[in-house]
Amino acid sequence: MGKRVAVVLAGCGVYDGSEIHESSAVLVHLSREGAQAEVYAPDVDQMHVVDHVKGQPTQEKRNVLVESARIARGNIKDLAKLDVKGLDALIIPGGFGVAKNLSTWATQGKNCIVSKEVEDVLKAFHAAKKPIGLCCISPVLAAKIFPGCELTVGHDTECEKWPYAKTAETMKELGCKHVNKHVTEIHVDVKNKLVTTSAFMCNAPIHEVYDGIGKMVREVVRLA
Repeated sequence: MGKRVAVVLAGCGVYDGSEIHESSAVLVHLSREGAQAEVYAPDVDQMHVVDHVKGQPTQEKRNVLVESARIARGNIKDLAKLDVKGLDALIIPGGFGVAKNLSTWATQGKNCIVSKEVEDVLKAFHAAKKPIGLCCISPVLAAKIFPGCELTVGHDTECEKWPYAKTAETMKELGCKHVNKHVTEIHVDVKNKLVTTSAFMCNAPIHEVYDGIGKMVREVVRLA
């Protein structure tokens, strides 16, 4: 029997939900590793809905669980029903939904609040010493919840290749150790069993993002 890995989504679409390519890469690599993905999302309204053509918010209202179900091909459960006892690991892909629907990082930065359901799930896996994989912006959740942990969101110097590098500085202000890594690399916090990779925090070709996520998934499954 393969490892059972919870994948927590935050909607569907980079600007207001989970990043679709990152989510898909996680599911593909879990399948390749012989692991069984169990997809969850919170049954809450999105912070807002963004028109992905114009990049602008609209007046529409959408539900995080309903939207995440698109990526999960309908095979998804309410995050409130997640039981850590039957699971071996946790992975949370990136996308602005992590910073808007799973936390308030998008509007409050280091002073953000992580939603109680998400915080409880992260703390439960951590307390059970089960590995947690985070990519793109999702390492900020660990930065907020596990002071002193080691993470990567790529590089800490902003440039064309690393447009979101200020995130690393903010994580350092929260007392975390940020480790600079290329998009195809991962960082493993052995003590906290956290595996992180930058994904689309880097302005990189999509296959490099995919490869980095593959390394993250393999390490999470190995540690499980």
